Amino acid sequence: MNRKLLWKLCLLITSGIVALFYLINSLTIRTEEQMSLLDPSHRQELKQWGKKAEMRFLSGDKAGLEQWLKALQEREDTWATVTQYEVTHIAGERGNEHRYIGYNLGRDVDWKVHLYFEDNPVMEIPFTTERTSLLILLPDRMRPGGYWQTTRLMMQILLPMGILALVSLMLYRHIMHPLRKLEQATREFSRGNFDVRVHHQLGSRDDEISELAKTFDQMATRIGEQIVNQRQLIADLSHELRTPLTRLDIAIEGAGTRYSDDRNIRRIQRESAHIRRLVEDTLTLAWLDNEQPSIGTEDLDLVDLIDVIVEDARFEFPNRTICTHLPDSAKIRKSNHQAVGQALENILRNAMRYTPAGQAVHVLLEKTGKDQVIIDIEDSGPGVPEALLDNIFKPFFRADQSRTSKSKNFGLGLALARRQLNSVGATIRASNRSAGGLSMRVTLPTQFSECLEPS
Repeated sequence: MNRKLLWKLCLLITSGIVALFYLINSLTIRTEEQMSLLDPSHRQELKQWGKKAEMRFLSGDKAGLEQWLKALQEREDTWATVTQYEVTHIAGERGNEHRYIGYNLGRDVDWKVHLYFEDNPVMEIPFTTERTSLLILLPDRMRPGGYWQTTRLMMQILLPMGILALVSLMLYRHIMHPLRKLEQATREFSRGNFDVRVHHQLGSRDDEISELAKTFDQMATRIGEQIVNQRQLIADLSHELRTPLTRLDIAIEGAGTRYSDDRNIRRIQRESAHIRRLVEDTLTLAWLDNEQPSIGTEDLDLVDLIDVIVEDARFEFPNRTICTHLPDSAKIRKSNHQAVGQALENILRNAMRYTPAGQAVHVLLEKTGKDQVIIDIEDSGPGVPEALLDNIFKPFFRADQSRTSKSKNFGLGLALARRQLNSVGATIRASNRSAGGLSMRVTLPTQFSECLEPS
């Protein structure tokens, strides 16, 4: 398998992180330099103070200069002075004294101010003559970089977080887009659309995910062909088995009329009925497993349906008692009369079969709000070991070691019941009663939606 996606991600992530560090470092340095400079209006104001001090100095009005400096200090809550200096020649050639403007007694107004120093710097505004300067401790209102800490926090933490979040989103979309296509195709395939394919939806993409899409397409093709062939086989079996069974029933019925007292003929009739029921149940179970149909098309009243099923069960098992606890009505919408009826009939017949003669089976129906109803069918039999409770819904499973029956049982009734209930969005769960016996709880939605996933 190629590793194009790996190399693509490595290249994108490594180059992106390096570019991010370089960008943040450059931006931080540039921003720090810009924020270290005095505001142009403050520079101009400092220079104006220098000119005013120089005018008073040159006029010889030292008292006025002193008074003006005192007023400036009080107004700006700072320190200010006018200082004169003299250059003393020590050695070397003399000259260029006219270039000595300012003596670096303070910082020039155009210089950067260190943002990390706690104290404000002394600013020097040199006069144009007499080697004199106005020195003033920079007022707090003119100190640059007031928002530097906040700005640095944003550039070094929030900005990288935002950029990395954006890169993560791009990577997520790059990876999840084909995976969503694959997920959608899987859902369509599970719903019976065996013609769905993914690879052509990814365009020219060529990486590990495209290889996964190819593998999915190959799997879908193979499984689709197998399911179609199995469906055809079931259809053929349904036709081929029912036809000879029908002929066999006709022949046995004729022989039974002629030899009504023959024990062998009666035995053949019973076995033929069992075979027909086994074939019908097996084909129905296979159809439900393969097609997983959603057949919620009818509105029905569960109370009426249960009444009919209970009456049939009482006729079939006259030596058992059925106690019902039902409301006046329990209507559900968009369900299926046949699927629900056959499922409840199989569950009730199973309960009657394992309940000893003279004992009772309880059927309870309870509404639990607006969205579902619960049906409990409780027998008085020996129950089922806890480890086997899930297995009783498997086809052809019979817990003979714990529940014996004198009647023929192929182990398909509960498996059919679960699949029929799943087809209308219902669920079934088995549990042992504390008083003995098995309890089957059926939970039915009052309005079935095809979005419900079978459990």
